[in-house]
Amino acid sequence: MATLEKIRTKAGLLVAIVIGISLAAFVLGDMLKSGSSMFQKNQMEVGEIDGESIQYPDFQKKLEELGEIYKQNTQQTQLDENSWVQVREQAWQSFIRKIVMGDVYDELGIEISSDELFDMIQGANLHPIIQQLFRNPNTGQVDRGAVIRFLKSLETGVAPEQRDYWLYLEKQIVIERAQTKYSNMVGKGLYVTGEEAQKSVIAKSKKVNFDYVALNFNSVADSVVTVTESDLKAYFDTHQSDYKQEKLRKIEYITYQVKPSARDFEDAKNWITDIKADFGTATDNIQFVNSNSDKSFVANWSKKDNLPQNIGTWVFDENAKVNDVFGPYFENNIYTLAKVHAIEMMPDSVEARHILLKVNTQEEVVAVQALADSLKTAIENGSNFATLATKYSTDKGSAINGGDLGWFKRGQMVKPFEEAAFNNKKNEVTVVASQFGIHIIQTTKRGIETKQVQIAYLTRNVESSTKTIQDTYAQASKFAGENTTIEEFEAAVAEQKLSKRVVSVRENDRQIAGLENARTLIRAAYKADEGDVIINSQESPIFELGDNFVIAILTKVTEEGIAVFDDVRARVELGVIKEKKAEYLVEEANTALTGKTDLSLVAAELKSTVKNAANISFNTYSIPGLGLEPTVIGTVVSLNVDQISKPVTGMNGVYIVKVTSIDEGTQEDIANEQLRLAQSFNSRASSQAFEAHRKSVEIVDKRSKFY
Repeated sequence: MATLEKIRTKAGLLVAIVIGISLAAFVLGDMLKSGSSMFQKNQMEVGEIDGESIQYPDFQKKLEELGEIYKQNTQQTQLDENSWVQVREQAWQSFIRKIVMGDVYDELGIEISSDELFDMIQGANLHPIIQQLFRNPNTGQVDRGAVIRFLKSLETGVAPEQRDYWLYLEKQIVIERAQTKYSNMVGKGLYVTGEEAQKSVIAKSKKVNFDYVALNFNSVADSVVTVTESDLKAYFDTHQSDYKQEKLRKIEYITYQVKPSARDFEDAKNWITDIKADFGTATDNIQFVNSNSDKSFVANWSKKDNLPQNIGTWVFDENAKVNDVFGPYFENNIYTLAKVHAIEMMPDSVEARHILLKVNTQEEVVAVQALADSLKTAIENGSNFATLATKYSTDKGSAINGGDLGWFKRGQMVKPFEEAAFNNKKNEVTVVASQFGIHIIQTTKRGIETKQVQIAYLTRNVESSTKTIQDTYAQASKFAGENTTIEEFEAAVAEQKLSKRVVSVRENDRQIAGLENARTLIRAAYKADEGDVIINSQESPIFELGDNFVIAILTKVTEEGIAVFDDVRARVELGVIKEKKAEYLVEEANTALTGKTDLSLVAAELKSTVKNAANISFNTYSIPGLGLEPTVIGTVVSLNVDQISKPVTGMNGVYIVKVTSIDEGTQEDIANEQLRLAQSFNSRASSQAFEAHRKSVEIVDKRSKFY
């Protein structure tokens, strides 16, 4: 039905879903290998959200449901890996939102009644999705009659999957409505006080100019401060939040890349040389190329400048004739023969007009073709093309101009249309079909004709033979068999001067730079123990990833949480040294400040200089010349004019500041600022409230076991 077609087209713009179907057979097969214990609840668990277990069958069912919706939205039958990755994330997030917010909605009494749903779908307050789907493009008004007719047809006039699609849309409307109600409730509970608004106005408008003396941490030698083991441990204990780490696996790996051998190059060259004679005598160049070449025939017409230099010179300067063969020549690992398929005097552009007859169903083809033939005959017998185009053409953009398309060059139209328009003589009429329907085409003018050619290219890619692949695998197998421990692995890599790569991967990562389909290696790494050679699902240490045989070893396991002290010791030591230097500089600054009110005298004693900064407000992000120093900004906006501060410890050093002038700026209306802040809070209410609820529950993601 036309309405369902419209829904499929537009729903993708309205419902943010990107979906796919996982390799269920592969996952279940993997489970079966582990015996019946795999079917226990914990082994089938995809994740746990707030204590609620998400089982694989339930998660997979959700993926399949979204997969069907995706297919109808995009008219696709196959989903690529990127779609699978995104749909799994979408499905996972939908489970999180449903579980996290479900109890919240229940406690607040948020629900959508059947009467409310009726009102949003066919009542007085149509949901935006319904409004867009059933809006008449000519009037801009919602066709309520179309809504009613469509809903009635759901019971008898559509396929089951189409009915399921509509029910899915209804579900999305309900979910969106509940979220809106909750957002409104949270927004209504937010209030901005007059004092908050006033502080905000001051923070934006008050500008401060100040002088400062900067004592950079780098000016103090490390030898000046003493760091003890107890200092390090104490610092680590009080700054543990700075040393949080995520779950990671560190992998070291080597690759044996499969590359064509000298014999492979020779075989490809011999093949192209041997077939040259047959290619030269072939009477059907297109069929010969499509049957023998690694690339299919492309029916492009070209002038000299559009051809490779060697082919252009051969055809146009050396006057090659039809069926002459050039080559073979070698470029980009490809051996090529070029044969002149056709030579014609042709224009670069033509002017044409057309009548498009759209074909909606297969049953209409015969009738539409008959109409096209009748129109062609009528035009050839003198009927007015423009009048017929206005009456019959479904291409309304050109129909209003009598079907006129103006001038166009090659490559601007679909191939069947282009061939007909350029092959027509002036005023000749041709009927041709394309993916848009059946066209009646009349070429009204032809540009200046020049010599153009079609070249049939017969190509042979240089690819690794089975023997080359086996030889490369044998090298990898020999290395893997002789080096089964981390010590042997490292020693062999050094001895054989192999190129070793190191990468740290997260549990749900899918890519490793330079390796194709690296997900299998990443999953295997999370099943290995530290120091182990990583084994694939076939119990082999060799991973076949694209053109590479990969052997990898797991060198480090990092679990989520606070890092072990020894792992971050160097970072802790830097922090302690910085802290000690700050204490040293603060003491130096206090000594210099004693009995002084002139900042230049303080600077002189500290062997530094006085610098200045201008137009600094509380909302300033960084200070010119100093960079990111929020403590300094907070200090200067709170000082009075001519007041010298105590030493201020910042991100990069210790500072002494003195405010030289203050511009209070233009004070905005407090009420307007209250309103602005309230609107800002309301706009963030929903997302921030959800994040707060999300952070309050424990979420365990185990999807990496299955995907």
